[in-house]
Amino acid sequence: MTEARKINPWLKAALEFGPLILFFLVFSRFRDHAVTLAGREYSGFILATLVFIPVLVLTTLALWRLTGRLSPMQIATLVLVVVFGGLSVWLNDPKFFKMKPTIIYLIFAALLGISLALRRNWLQLVMAEALPMSAEGWRILTLRMAALFLGLAAANEAVWRLMSETAWVNFKTFGLPAIMVVFFVANARLFERHAQPRDGE
Repeated sequence: MTEARKINPWLKAALEFGPLILFFLVFSRFRDHAVTLAGREYSGFILATLVFIPVLVLTTLALWRLTGRLSPMQIATLVLVVVFGGLSVWLNDPKFFKMKPTIIYLIFAALLGISLALRRNWLQLVMAEALPMSAEGWRILTLRMAALFLGLAAANEAVWRLMSETAWVNFKTFGLPAIMVVFFVANARLFERHAQPRDGE
């Protein structure tokens, strides 16, 4: 596996989170308005989705160009955004885009479960360079992340089906990233307990 090239962390963060923030801003501006494009009327949510898709494509390509690598999650996210976001715009129905996080999380939970069943820890293959740990540490983290993804899938379904569109956008923009940060902070002791020295140390 080729080593990813280092880029400015602020630029990396802007490319990774910029499309989501732009989606939030466009939705916030147009959520109470209908917009007519090419003779067809769209809600603010669909307009935000229409803006989000090409911006995500461009920023993902920029990340690949700058770093020389994309993670499996970035690739899966891009494909599902294009497919389900495109369906939402084409059919003028926001539910397809709202279902996208559920599908992503279920796919990753399934992949992590399969990797454990096969005794081939794919999470370790992807993250070991950034987070050196023992095999037992990776097994525990994989179990916890599979459970996390299942919980996030259930939470996303509950929010988009039972709550308002604004509540879902806030959950997607701020809630999901915050949950991921809290998860990794909560596992700090696991990382310390099973840490291994990096190559060259």
